[in-house]
Amino acid sequence: MPHSAPAPDTAATNASWRALLHGLPGVDEVGARARAADLATRSIKTTAKAHAIDLAIRMVDLTTLEGADTPGKVRALCAKAAHPDPADPSAPRVAAVCVYSDLVAVAVEALDGTGVGVASVATAFPAGRAPLEAKLADTRRAVADGAAEIDMVIDRGAFLSGDYRKVHDEIAAVKEACGPAHLKVILETGELATYDNVRRASWLAIHAGADFIKTSTGKVAPAATLPVTMIMLEAVRDHHAATGRRIGVKPAGGIRTTKDAVRNLVLVNEVAGPAWLDPGLFRLGASSLLNDLLMQRTKLSTGAYPGPDYFTLD
Repeated sequence: MPHSAPAPDTAATNASWRALLHGLPGVDEVGARARAADLATRSIKTTAKAHAIDLAIRMVDLTTLEGADTPGKVRALCAKAAHPDPADPSAPRVAAVCVYSDLVAVAVEALDGTGVGVASVATAFPAGRAPLEAKLADTRRAVADGAAEIDMVIDRGAFLSGDYRKVHDEIAAVKEACGPAHLKVILETGELATYDNVRRASWLAIHAGADFIKTSTGKVAPAATLPVTMIMLEAVRDHHAATGRRIGVKPAGGIRTTKDAVRNLVLVNEVAGPAWLDPGLFRLGASSLLNDLLMQRTKLSTGAYPGPDYFTLD
């Protein structure tokens, strides 16, 4: 059943946002875990597995977000993103490569003409602790260098202290700075403490202008759990029912195997609906998932697993 949701009013007072967000229906935590666990047991037919694997590959945001990242490492990752299995040209390319803002230009040049997007974690990733002016400058630089997507992190300290107006206004300001680029808003659900907070943060981000809501930076545990992803899918489903606008969801962190990916696809289909089974509305943030998807894909086509060093390490 669609939930009542706050109107997208950028001038709303903090008290108004608090009243509206705390007026959302509470999450039954036991029920949410039980339903997610039940959906995780669902299997797909063998005939559909090849399609699911290829779809999951097309949804991957191939990511490198380390202090030791170099232009060479980014170029190698981009080559893999565009041609995941050089021995099999039928293997689909991934959705995007996600890098720090200072490496966006390198990725854009490496991916030119491939159809793979470039995403950047601007806005003081992963903590989000920086003045708004710095976040906006980082965003504008990444977009100017060619980033098609910006992954921003919310100020969890402001959110947890109830300063919803600050969180909303920062998201809205970054969205404006994005210009033509899409905005993914990272909630860092591992720090939000409760499922109720996940629901509130999801609605707040959506109404501030997010094109996607994303679970995690991948730097905080727990990251992309199935119950949390389910609650976020419920939010975008209900928002669409109320407004006709579709928002994407991106679980990130801890999704490492083909089984993990398929569980997420089942969750999307059962909770949000088949319209979200598209890279334009669902992504998988991962650095190690792609290799397992490729290994399972090769097993389906040849009947045997490739050796552990068959695919390059991410």
